[in-house]
Amino acid sequence: MKSIREIYKIGKGPSSSHTMGPERAAKLFMERHREAEAFRVTLYGSLNKTGVGHGTDRVLLDTLGDARTKIVFSEHTWEGMHPNTMDFAAFRDGHEIGFLRVESIGGGDIRIPGQPRSKAEEEVYIEHSFAEILDFCKWRYIGKLSEYVELNEGPEIWDFLMNVWQTMKQSISDGLSTEGILPGGLKVQRKAKYLYECEPEEQVPALLEFQKIAAYAYAVAEQNAGNGTIVTAPTCGACGVLPAVLKYAQDTRGYTDEQIIRGLATAGIIGNLTKTNASISGAECGCQAEIGTACSMAAAALAELYGQDLDQVEYAAEVAMEHHLGLTCDPICGLVQIPCIERNAVAAMRAMNACNLSYFLTGSRRISYDMVCRAMKETGLNLSHQYKETSEGGLARLYDRKKAKRK
Repeated sequence: MKSIREIYKIGKGPSSSHTMGPERAAKLFMERHREAEAFRVTLYGSLNKTGVGHGTDRVLLDTLGDARTKIVFSEHTWEGMHPNTMDFAAFRDGHEIGFLRVESIGGGDIRIPGQPRSKAEEEVYIEHSFAEILDFCKWRYIGKLSEYVELNEGPEIWDFLMNVWQTMKQSISDGLSTEGILPGGLKVQRKAKYLYECEPEEQVPALLEFQKIAAYAYAVAEQNAGNGTIVTAPTCGACGVLPAVLKYAQDTRGYTDEQIIRGLATAGIIGNLTKTNASISGAECGCQAEIGTACSMAAAALAELYGQDLDQVEYAAEVAMEHHLGLTCDPICGLVQIPCIERNAVAAMRAMNACNLSYFLTGSRRISYDMVCRAMKETGLNLSHQYKETSEGGLARLYDRKKAKRK
């Protein structure tokens, strides 16, 4: 597996696969063809279906140059096509001088079909499954995944994760202090500030816990939807789950930042395993790949912070993913707003529950995290394309019907 640095990327929302990935690809192509006078980018699959709502065309025009770039939305498909595929062409004196096909594979990462891995993409971890990691840790008497991360990444990983955590906290702070309407035309009102400041009539502990966690999750998810700065965890669309859970844990249990980033390290391993053995792309495997993975990461991070053993950490992550299997990705109007923002809050609470369940029932479990990852991938690949970030099914389709009736 590659470094957990590939799971946590700091950047602008609203989509890691539809904005971060294409922006990275455009910069690469432009660097290769500095002499070009014009560019054409052809978007396929999910990039074609929801590229406008996610801002793919906007980020490509901003990167390559509005006046000299043409964006083509294509319905063309072929066998084996990745759902986030784009073709770049460069022109000079009216002639094509360069071509590149790129796949945006989720989490802001890109892949060029047929191109060997660069040194930056070399593997950091020899182990490729939780079972292998567990065997190694038991052999070396390692009791925490954060120790396993440091052994493989080196002590410099902590400076990186501290920057990630500070950015996450800033996203929460910015989201809690911002009001107004999110861009995109749905007229979605920001709710994080209201959630945080609202005073319930009944001061029930469970309700107050939910209120705070939900406010944090909404804050980050709304920052993402508003093109603000966030950290992929593992994607933009699921960026609110992990920060919300960790911030609440810090608030209520007094964890230091140094302890919190230990949780981030553990969460990174879970995200890495999912990315390696299944997918973190909504266009490839539905929202289970994004929100499901984020929930697993958050549950595992909490288990680490709570001092649970490796079996309990695995069970927490497994429970969190298992109960997201089959979750569709059907963003209304192709925007990362409905139901995406709300899902971050719900998944954050589910992560808390999964961790709590692991405390009591780990000894009775029958399903491993590796198994649930394989199930998620199989489920995702068998989902109809309508439910994989195309906005052609589910909530997205029904919402359009209701709008049409009101006209």
